[in-house]
Amino acid sequence: MSVKVKTSKESSVTITELMLPSNSNFSGKIHGGYILNLMDQIAFACSSKYSGKYCVTASINTVDFLNPVEVGELLTLKARVNYVGRTSMTVGIRVTSENIHTGEIKHCNSSYFLMVAKNEDGSNAEVPKLKLTSKEGVRRFIRSLDRLNMKKQRKQNFHKDEFSYEQYQEEIKKHNVIIDLEEN
Repeated sequence: MSVKVKTSKESSVTITELMLPSNSNFSGKIHGGYILNLMDQIAFACSSKYSGKYCVTASINTVDFLNPVEVGELLTLKARVNYVGRTSMTVGIRVTSENIHTGEIKHCNSSYFLMVAKNEDGSNAEVPKLKLTSKEGVRRFIRSLDRLNMKKQRKQNFHKDEFSYEQYQEEIKKHNVIIDLEEN
């Protein structure tokens, strides 16, 4: 059986949607939760397109809302697979908004969704190998790998059974906090 290989470009998905008043908050800006919902949808479409399988969201890496999205703007989300493991994929998503009157385009958000492919019985499914075809693709792959490694290291460093706040006392003093532990 031959190993299936795909490029990041083969996973590429773009959606554009007009932002309506029904998705806005009291100040006329589009709810961040609505934008997150669209991001989750495009991450699903992108990872499913790449893997040929049903995919679920395992985690979302940093979501920074850089610019507000106004009612009446066109919101465009672009997604592609940046990294693959055995059964998981990191989907990079870029969100921009366009003022349809002025043509001004704003970068609103970039985020990374970790998606896992599933078989029909719900078990994890293997995904195709990722063929990197550009220096930018290699950079995105290594950046995603680094992000995953940092997440694993952070879990180890702050595991509740291993953590000792004493080693952070000098750092804690720099912040707006007082430690007053209750005796258990």
